[in-house]
Amino acid sequence: MEHIVKWKAIRDQAITVTGTTIYIPQSIYQPYTEADRVRYIEKADLKEPVIFKTVHPDQWGIALDDALKAKMKDLLDKDDKMLENCGPSVSIRLQWPGYRAWTKQIPTMDFKSPKGPITRAKLAKNIAICVKRFIEEKEKERMEMEADRRWRVGTHYIRMDDLILVSLHHISKGSWQPQLRLRTPLVDIQLRRLRPLSIA
Repeated sequence: MEHIVKWKAIRDQAITVTGTTIYIPQSIYQPYTEADRVRYIEKADLKEPVIFKTVHPDQWGIALDDALKAKMKDLLDKDDKMLENCGPSVSIRLQWPGYRAWTKQIPTMDFKSPKGPITRAKLAKNIAICVKRFIEEKEKERMEMEADRRWRVGTHYIRMDDLILVSLHHISKGSWQPQLRLRTPLVDIQLRRLRPLSIA
């Protein structure tokens, strides 16, 4: 399916200057039943991915930390209107390895005067808020039994400041999924985990 091709292509197309080229290996969300897959994917008018490009340096991706703090001066086309004609809200979905699928709704409208669709900058901030909430919730949970522990989230594991938002993909009617890459090398994240032990 075309939306899956576009999801996979981002890794080859993205211009990367800072951080790593390692992406969080998410599976792509799919509805459970065949009927729903037809209704919500095959018959849906799925939109093009939203790319978060920045300058200084010129690359694809904005640090989630910056997005959360609304530090958007380097985000290109930050005032462009996003998610037009997508209804009052959409679901942001994370299929993070080792954890149960997670979803949160965000509004598609900005209710400031004049009221209108949210901007690329506001969308980036909303996604950052979602990922922050996901990490806070999942830090308290055990990972699945067969999970690759490298992808664990939490204070001594993968945190907000380790992540870069590259793109957002329309993966089924009403559902969008972000592509995230690591800002911090995995080896450095693993060393962080060992530090509290070495102090003792």
